[in-house]
Amino acid sequence: MNAAPVVVGVGARRGVPAAEVLTLIADSLTLAGLPPDAVTALATVDTKASEPGLAEAARRLGVPLLTYPAAVLAAVSVPHPSHAPLAAAGTPSVAEAAALTAAGGGPGPAELVVGKRKSLPGARATCAVARARTTPHRTEERP
Repeated sequence: MNAAPVVVGVGARRGVPAAEVLTLIADSLTLAGLPPDAVTALATVDTKASEPGLAEAARRLGVPLLTYPAAVLAAVSVPHPSHAPLAAAGTPSVAEAAALTAAGGGPGPAELVVGKRKSLPGARATCAVARARTTPHRTEERP
């Protein structure tokens, strides 16, 4: 299937298993009608760069794990800010902000395809899916 590329932002508690992250991502992609091969990267806060479950999830998906400082993520406007990541990581959003930041490197500003979702049971991970907005090319009309 040929789908527009997306980035998955992921927030996680310490020790989250890769299987939990991968299940959450698969469910989120299904919700958006996207195939797994549409994912071009996972993105998170830099303090989670060495979290084994996130690194393994990225490896299994065959994509890089991109990381951003909390201050960068805190500057991103998101629809679902939360006190939990603010207390734990210094930013009111990890999943949505990381997805939007990573997808924003494309041809236009990024948009959320799937807002923040929590894994179950126990909600040790969150994810959000974003893609770059494409701006239609304007063509000159000729008489």
